[in-house]
Amino acid sequence: MNKTVKIIFGIVAIIALAFVLKYFKDANSKSIEDFKVEEPFYTSINTKAVATGKLNPEEEIELKPQISGIVDKILVEEGDIVRKGDLIAKIRVVPNEQSLVSAKSRISSSKLSFDNAKTLYDRNKALFEKGVISQQDFENSSLSFNQAKESLTQAQNDYQIIKRGSISGGSSANTNIVAQIPGTILEIPVREGDQVIQSNNFNAGTTIATIADMSKMIFEGKVDEAEVGKLQEGKEIRVLLGAITDKEFPAKLTFVAPKGQEENGAVQFTIKADVEVEQSTNIRAGYSANAEIDIEAKDSVLAIREALLQYNRITEKPFVEILDGENKYRKENVTLGLSDGINVEITEGVKEGDKIKVWNKASKDNEDDEND
Repeated sequence: MNKTVKIIFGIVAIIALAFVLKYFKDANSKSIEDFKVEEPFYTSINTKAVATGKLNPEEEIELKPQISGIVDKILVEEGDIVRKGDLIAKIRVVPNEQSLVSAKSRISSSKLSFDNAKTLYDRNKALFEKGVISQQDFENSSLSFNQAKESLTQAQNDYQIIKRGSISGGSSANTNIVAQIPGTILEIPVREGDQVIQSNNFNAGTTIATIADMSKMIFEGKVDEAEVGKLQEGKEIRVLLGAITDKEFPAKLTFVAPKGQEENGAVQFTIKADVEVEQSTNIRAGYSANAEIDIEAKDSVLAIREALLQYNRITEKPFVEILDGENKYRKENVTLGLSDGINVEITEGVKEGDKIKVWNKASKDNEDDEND
């Protein structure tokens, strides 16, 4: 019995020894993890701010009526090019009946006063010629006659304005809507037969048409507060339109808002820039646009890919791992300079020729690609 137990223990010991030897053999035979490395390089780095906004005409006005009424006729269409003074639309006045009756009554009263003043004037004129009354009395009657005549004319004019909207109905009539600037008709929000309200101190009035000079365009956009401090008026920028993707438009920054507005938790500042537009380019108002503004640029600086950086979890300072012997790496703190989001300038901690660890293990496929 004891001999059988010894044999069993011997077999178990041999099997266990075989497993231990196999484990150490497999552990020693494992290939050492190999990482790709990259070297610093010299390049140019440009940092830029991007502002989102729209392209709008510099000069854009809304035409509003000077009298309430109904749109009788519209003489232009959206997209038409007009000159200053061109007739855009005509308004037909619908007079208020009460105002019309009052105006007629004023005419009648003024006519009575005029007839009476004329009678006195004719009588005093005859008496003055005979030397019966003095010159002063005659001049007083003449003055009264002229005042009555002027009052009658004014009452008649008021009646015509209330009834037709103007006295003469000519090109300067209140019922005529004319272009105040040369440009393009952007919008006509009313149609013939629509009722419109005059523009006054208490009401903005109904817009008949919108005209803009499309030869002078400006970019209006917003930038973040972190970048606005680096912007200066007069700086050259580039504008890219969403509708014209294959072309950049040069522009000059003309305005940076002195006060920001909070939007979605971030403070945004409005900027404006004059955009140079060629006459051959078909530009429309309201195009979405982005403005690229160069903030800072450096040529021939030592840089690495920003993806190679690591950060200390406690101090949050950047560092890289540099190859130091075969498959050995050392941590090296670095001082960063300018960054464009892809490459970053290294001012301290890395020198030319250093091999920096890439945080992805080199695979056989990668090696084959490099050999190809």
